[in-house]
Amino acid sequence: MAHHNSSVHEDVKDYYGKRLQKTSDLKTGACVAPAQPLPAFIREALKKVHPEVSNKYYGCGLVVPESLEGCRILDLGCGSGRDCYMLSLLVGEKGHVTGIDMTEVQLEVARKYMDYHAKEFGYKKPNVSFVHGYIEALSAAGLEKNSFDIIISNCVVNLSPDKKQVLAEAYNALKDGGELYFSDIYSSGRLTEEIKNHKVLWGECLGGALWWKDLLQLAEEVGFSQPRLVTASVVAVDNKELQDVLGDFKFVSATYRLFKVPKGKTKTCQVIYNGGITGAEDIFQFDCHYTFKTNEVVQVDGEAACILTHSRFAEDFTFQPPGGSCEPCCAKPKADTVDPFDLASRSGTRGGCCSTKSADCCK
Repeated sequence: MAHHNSSVHEDVKDYYGKRLQKTSDLKTGACVAPAQPLPAFIREALKKVHPEVSNKYYGCGLVVPESLEGCRILDLGCGSGRDCYMLSLLVGEKGHVTGIDMTEVQLEVARKYMDYHAKEFGYKKPNVSFVHGYIEALSAAGLEKNSFDIIISNCVVNLSPDKKQVLAEAYNALKDGGELYFSDIYSSGRLTEEIKNHKVLWGECLGGALWWKDLLQLAEEVGFSQPRLVTASVVAVDNKELQDVLGDFKFVSATYRLFKVPKGKTKTCQVIYNGGITGAEDIFQFDCHYTFKTNEVVQVDGEAACILTHSRFAEDFTFQPPGGSCEPCCAKPKADTVDPFDLASRSGTRGGCCSTKSADCCK
């Protein structure tokens, strides 16, 4: 670990609580641009978020998984609450969204507009709550174990000095079948101490980036299913001074989905997507391996079959009877591991666009 935890937390609080007044103050594009255009229903939901909440949000694009209605969601590092309020509309009045952040200044902005958004969405009472605490210590912040359907996080885990603890706490807070769906910055190798101790690189989401292979290892150690890569885009660092410190290290912004499902069931299976998930009515891109089209039969690897049968997606699929239709030749028990740098270069997307001096082009 490069830092003592509390000193990293203080540096990050200082960076995001005091130095940054708006998104355009960020020095690199690592934490800004989304890899893909937003679906219309999400754009519409974002428009309903109060302007002060949106303006104070130092955002890194957006992470919105599918099938949210009625879910209990936790947002790690929620900041001023922009995503929490957008999600609170998508989960509906019966769902609930909790945001946790260690920066009190940001939470004050979030809490100020709870009644405003409940009224705006036509809810009898707010379906959001905001908690002051650390993502490495969810239970200490009063969040119950086995209580969330989905945990999301956007460009925040890399700011933590103890990634394994973050994953372990997330795993414990999820219900069985729950999902950690998060976007973050990953490096092409294990970073040097010099880079890890560079305050600006840490605040810019690069200094704390995990080597992507270490994510796979840590996820397995805490009990998650093998991380499923959804999207990846290249992060360009156009700041010459920072480039010199970084040397040959490359970075990607990647979204992974990790599920809390039983281990060891690796029988391949044929599945049919029933269609109808909001925003993915006809086509559901589950990860970079599988894009499901309504009413089409798809042979999936054993781990994907296990995830689909044990998660909130179970009712969105029809599973062919085991035995009869499962041909071992068609799919493997485990999916091949995809290198996010390969995926990013194939898709040709860039996650950052910022000039040497500022991030004005990323507003």
